[in-house]
Amino acid sequence: MSTTASGPFAERGSPLDIEEGATFAPKFDEAGLLAAVATDADTGDVLMFAWMDAEALARTIETGHAHFFSRSRGRQWKKGEESGNVLEVVELRTDCDQDAIWLKVRVAGAGAACHTGRKSCFYRAVPLGPGNPAGLTMRSVGGAALFDPAAVYAGKPKPGSTP
Repeated sequence: MSTTASGPFAERGSPLDIEEGATFAPKFDEAGLLAAVATDADTGDVLMFAWMDAEALARTIETGHAHFFSRSRGRQWKKGEESGNVLEVVELRTDCDQDAIWLKVRVAGAGAACHTGRKSCFYRAVPLGPGNPAGLTMRSVGGAALFDPAAVYAGKPKPGSTP
C-alpha cells in the first residue's frame, strides 16, 4: 500500500481510511495517471473517458472546469480550450479505492464533448454475440455532429483520439 501523497493531495492511509474516510487521497497509477469518466449532469449519458494527472485533477477542482492529461499529446489540456465546448463540473466523485474519478458535467458551447463534433465520444455500438470479433460492424448511435471539426480545428493538429 502506497502512503505517498501525489501532488497537492493527502497521503493515502489504511484501506479503511481510503474506503470509509472523508480525506481525498487519490491513487494515481505508475504513470501518474487516474482514470476519469464524464457524464452529462442532466441526462446521465456517458460523454467521454480520459486520464488525469495530479495537476489536471487539482485544476479541475480549483476551476470547476474539466482538465485532463493527454497521453497522445504528452501534456495537460483543458477540455474545450480550442472548441469552446468546456466541461463545467457540477459534481466530482471518486470510487471506493479512490483510483477513478467521475465527473458530472454540463457542456458549454455547441454541447459536444467529442472532438468529432458529437455530443458523446461513445457514438458507436458494437454488436454482441457469437461471431468473428475481427469482422464486427459497429452501428452509429450518437446522432449527427453538433459542430464541424474541420472548421474548429482548421490548421491545428487533430486532437488525439487517445487522451
